[in-house]
Amino acid sequence: MDILTQGVVGAIAAQALSDRMTARRAAMIGFISGLPADADILIRSSSDPLLTLEYHRQFSHALLFIPVGGLLMAILFWGVFRLLASPMRFADLWPLTTAAYATSGLLDACTSYGTQLLWPLSDARIALSIISVFDPLFTTVLLLCLVLGRRRMTPIFARIGFGLALLYLSFGAVQKAQAEQSLKYLAQQRGHQIERHVVKPTLGNLLVWRGIYRHQGQFYIMALRVGPFSEPRYQTGGSLPLFDAAKPLQGLDTQSVLARDIERFSHFSDRYITLRQRTPHPILEDVRYAMFPEALDALWGIEVRLDRPDRHAPFLTFRKADPEAFRRFIDRLGEDWEGWKRVGQP
Repeated sequence: MDILTQGVVGAIAAQALSDRMTARRAAMIGFISGLPADADILIRSSSDPLLTLEYHRQFSHALLFIPVGGLLMAILFWGVFRLLASPMRFADLWPLTTAAYATSGLLDACTSYGTQLLWPLSDARIALSIISVFDPLFTTVLLLCLVLGRRRMTPIFARIGFGLALLYLSFGAVQKAQAEQSLKYLAQQRGHQIERHVVKPTLGNLLVWRGIYRHQGQFYIMALRVGPFSEPRYQTGGSLPLFDAAKPLQGLDTQSVLARDIERFSHFSDRYITLRQRTPHPILEDVRYAMFPEALDALWGIEVRLDRPDRHAPFLTFRKADPEAFRRFIDRLGEDWEGWKRVGQP
């Protein structure tokens, strides 16, 4: 999630555990303690672009690391408060910092990016895909509860906010189930057997979803719009060929740096990858993410330079953030967008 949401959720968690005497201080403690897990984004290498992808949302987000992260933040605040001549008992600090720190990995796992909650027991990336990495409605409601709790010096609003957060995530799970049902129905209409599939919310909302399924070596991509008071709708985007990382490119040494990078990127992308012939070199793309829910052009990928297999593959992004792209995306949120077809229509 974005840094503001991470901090607000951490503050909500800590304030919910506080009392009237410590509600304001708990909010500050929780906000700061909800952020350090994402410092893993600073782990990077100028020569190995994929290092950041491997370590982001890894050990610092793992369930087993939560007590450690909470302990480190408790020690920090204990020392700071003593220096400010405003001491707080360590036994009171640790539960607050630990609860706030725990929200980072757990909340990130609710998005579609993938979080290694079970590290070091498993390197599987858990992605529930029930909320976008940026959701202004979710953040605004929680921020309002946090502000009310600080002003009234009571944890009751934080507890209400925590409950509302769970309700919103539950709504996301319901929406996801509807999107999956629509995806499976459309595949059945085409006579396709789904081998794998993924549906994920698009940026800032739970109405429009990107749906992908695999059938006979092809990824089929579509936009899906589902809502509690409207019929499911869809728009077909097209298909892309699956790239099988287990079958190395012709002439590429399987022990080369490039071959290992292809496997690393494939693992990060959960095998949802395709090789696009771009100029001047082909790009291995993660088909799960795109600017628009039905688009075939991915947001990122690695450049496959067969002429230099002994070097790490460059990581490239293809974001296009301009007013026109934003307007086109907002259009897709509307139920009456001209591109939508009712699920059941050919």
